[in-house]
Amino acid sequence: MTLQTLLIQVFNGLVNGAFYALLSLGLAVIFGMLRIVNFAHGALYMLGAFTAFALGQLFGLGFWPSLILAPLLVGLIGIVLERGLLSRLYGLDHSYNLLLTFGITLLTQDLVKQVMLSKFAVSSAPYTPPEVLSGVVNLGFVVFPKYRLFVIALSLVICLLTWFVIEKTRVGAIIRASTENPTVTRAFGIDVSKWVTGVFGVGVGLAGLAGVLAAPIYSVEPYMGAELIITTFAVVVIGGMGSILGSIIMGFAVGVLAAIGAAIYPPIANTLVFILMAVVLLVRPNGLFGLPEGTR
Repeated sequence: MTLQTLLIQVFNGLVNGAFYALLSLGLAVIFGMLRIVNFAHGALYMLGAFTAFALGQLFGLGFWPSLILAPLLVGLIGIVLERGLLSRLYGLDHSYNLLLTFGITLLTQDLVKQVMLSKFAVSSAPYTPPEVLSGVVNLGFVVFPKYRLFVIALSLVICLLTWFVIEKTRVGAIIRASTENPTVTRAFGIDVSKWVTGVFGVGVGLAGLAGVLAAPIYSVEPYMGAELIITTFAVVVIGGMGSILGSIIMGFAVGVLAAIGAAIYPPIANTLVFILMAVVLLVRPNGLFGLPEGTR
C-alpha cells in the first residue's frame, strides 16, 4: 500500500467515522439521560435523508434549507415518540424499550418504502449535493472530494459543540443532574420530564442530521440505516455507554480502522470493529471512556 493510498483510506474512514460519531453521539446522549437503547436510531437516520429528499421533490428545497429543516423535523418526530410511546415504559424492564424501538424501526422502514414507491416511483434515489461543494480539493498530499471534506468538518464541529454544551454549560449541568438524581433536581423546581423530552429530540435530531449529510454519498433508500446502526452500537459500547467524548473519538477512530482494514484485507473490514469491541469489553467492561454505574 502506497502512502497516498493510505491517506485516501484514512480520509474515507473519517467520512464514515463522521456518520458513526454523529449517530453514536445521539445514542450516547439518549442513553446517558434516559437509559434507553434506541434501536430506532438507524431508521431515524434514514428518515433524515428521506425528509431532505422529499423536501426537494415536493417543495423544491435545496440542500442548505434541508440541512436545517430535516433534522428539526426528525427531532420533532422523536419528541412525539418519546411523549406518546417511550414515556409510558419508564420504570419497566429495558427489553420493553428495545422491543418498542425495534417495532418503530420496522414500521418506519416500511412506511418510507411505500411512500417512495407510490409517491416518487423509486425504491432508492440519488441526492445531489450543492454546486459549491462539487468537485475536488487538492490538499497537497491527496486529492479529495469537497463534499466529503465538508462532511468531516461539519460533523466534527457539531460533535464538539454538543460535548461543550453538555460538559461545560449550565444546560449540561441540568441534564447531568436530571440523569444522576432526578428527585433532587425536581426539588429545585426543574421539570425533569421536559428536559428528558428535549434531550431525546436532540439525540434523534443528530441522527437526522447524519442522514441528510449521508444522502449525497450513499443515496436515499429505506434500509440505509439498517447495517450502519449495528456498527454504531459497537462504537457506543467501545467508547462507553453514555460517554459523549467516547462516542465522538471512537466514532472517527472506528471509521478509520475499518477503512484501513478494508484496504489491507477486505474480508475482515466489517469484523474488525467487533473484534475491537470484544477486546475492549474484556479489558474495560465499561468501555474506554465509560465510568462504572455508581460513579456517573
